[in-house]
Amino acid sequence: MGYTENDKLCINTIRTLSIDAIQRANSGHPGLPLGAAPMAYVLWQNFLKHNPKDPKWADRDRFVLSAGHGSMLLYSLLHLTGYDLSMDDIKNFRQWGSKTAGHPESFVTPGVECTTGPLGQGCANGVGMAMAERTMAHQYNRPGYDIIDHHTYVLCGDGDLMEGISAEAASLAGHLGLGKLVMLYDSNDISLDGPTSLTFTENVAQRYESYGWQVIRVEDGDNDLDGLHAAIEAAKADTARPTLIEVKTTIGFGSPNKAGSSSSHGSPLGDDEISLTKKALNWPSEESFHVPSDAAARFSEGTEAGGANQATWQEMFDKWAAEFPELKKTWDTAQAGELPEGWDAELPSWEAGDKPATRASSGKILNQLAQKIPFFLGGDADLSCSTKTALGGDDSFDGQTGAGRNIRYGVREHAMGAIANGMAYHGGVRSYTATFFCFLDYMKPAVRLAALNNLPTISIFTHDSIGLGEDGPTHQPVEHLASLRCIPNVVTLRPCDGAETAESWKIALERNDGPSALVLSRQGLPELDRSGPCTSAVGARHGAYVLKDCEGNPDAIIIASGSEVTLALQAQETLSAEGKKIRVVSMPSWELFRAESAEYKESVLPKAVKARLAVEAGATSW
Repeated sequence: MGYTENDKLCINTIRTLSIDAIQRANSGHPGLPLGAAPMAYVLWQNFLKHNPKDPKWADRDRFVLSAGHGSMLLYSLLHLTGYDLSMDDIKNFRQWGSKTAGHPESFVTPGVECTTGPLGQGCANGVGMAMAERTMAHQYNRPGYDIIDHHTYVLCGDGDLMEGISAEAASLAGHLGLGKLVMLYDSNDISLDGPTSLTFTENVAQRYESYGWQVIRVEDGDNDLDGLHAAIEAAKADTARPTLIEVKTTIGFGSPNKAGSSSSHGSPLGDDEISLTKKALNWPSEESFHVPSDAAARFSEGTEAGGANQATWQEMFDKWAAEFPELKKTWDTAQAGELPEGWDAELPSWEAGDKPATRASSGKILNQLAQKIPFFLGGDADLSCSTKTALGGDDSFDGQTGAGRNIRYGVREHAMGAIANGMAYHGGVRSYTATFFCFLDYMKPAVRLAALNNLPTISIFTHDSIGLGEDGPTHQPVEHLASLRCIPNVVTLRPCDGAETAESWKIALERNDGPSALVLSRQGLPELDRSGPCTSAVGARHGAYVLKDCEGNPDAIIIASGSEVTLALQAQETLSAEGKKIRVVSMPSWELFRAESAEYKESVLPKAVKARLAVEAGATSW
């Protein structure tokens, strides 16, 4: 490639801008930006296909900073390459209300592809993005029109690769052969508490090779720009395997007293050390936040190339749209986060007295929805025969071609959740995951991040209570409903029969501002007679509704969800025979009911009725 002194000036611009912002905030992680700046610069300047003027361009490459504590590296890159991130934003690093939070937040900062706080999440998010790219390529590309053809790049550190989630995700990525996934590993042998030799002495390269990855090593990641360039070229050339590029770097590079030490990991360098570091880097100015004009001009070249790439793509896209108008219609619907016309038509229904488990009802509904929504796919943690979530007539997802809509996640619940988040971050697809409810604990961090980032993921949790029976207490998730409901912005839906299950699916798919969880029974539940004594399941859209009322003002109200609704109705019959006036309320979703108007809540649960009994097979927080 022939990198020049001006390229080194650009790298040092990233470094000094980062340490100045961290020092001004008196908080942050200078070590990673100082050490990883060369690999990030080579990638962003000469490989990353993106357009800062249109951060949501559908065919852009995705860059994920999984080591999110090194956020100033990303903010410096975004500012220098022309994203809507000003120098004032850089100076407000880690300040309240700023666009430059301590960890990158996709819902705040233009150009940030995903929110990476807990280590390892970004690694799995990147796998999801690469999978979304492949399924979209299969759906939309036609001969001569590769309208989806991009890479996913993840920058991770030692801490990311210690986390189990990254191992789960890497194992699946290797199995699928996700050749457009490239992970740059900032291998600096230092973590927060000291050298990684304290805890992390495995051969990472051999581990990733055993997963089925191509592994490339760059010995001098601090200075060897040509070596970094060649490594990324080799990664892109291998389309059959994902690639791990292990880049040996010096954490805190350039700092005379803190380079190579954990002291540069998570604390500002200090004014004196910053001055020494700038001298060591032959930095031309003592002024803080200095961007040399030669460096600014060099960065602008990459920005201009991004605009040209998108213009070329747009010309191809317009020709494709004219030739394939039906595909274009599907594209527009998916990109807008909408659903096709008639998507909820012809959903299955059941006769009163039928007794399917709600997991079985959900399976039939799911298969009908998949016929109507071509960009809908998903999978389970090796449990489809029990969760009833396989799409009949469809193949398993192929990581090379993107064909097939059944994602076989294997027993990898945490990675499954984060991969689904990555698909949602990517956009253009809707996906679901499924496992037993007791394994929510294994994927809860990913569910929480989906909620934080308003991602419209759908989690199916079956075998929802003590009704599981024979597997015993390890598989009886009695406390999980309470814990799931504690996560802000998650809509939890626990339907009582097939009709409520269908409404729950509609609610989940129509929701675009956060995750939904369908909590379903293992055991059969009687289908209610909605034409007679019980009201329409459409009431589930309110979160709670009067399922079966009494004459006049009720003496008491019984509130239930899921499998306990039938018990509530039986109790009503018994008490009615004793002359008691009882109202039964089905409450499949606390969150939806909480969002209703005061008037509606009063109509369902009038304050004047003090005698109330809630029935649910689960532990409370009291």
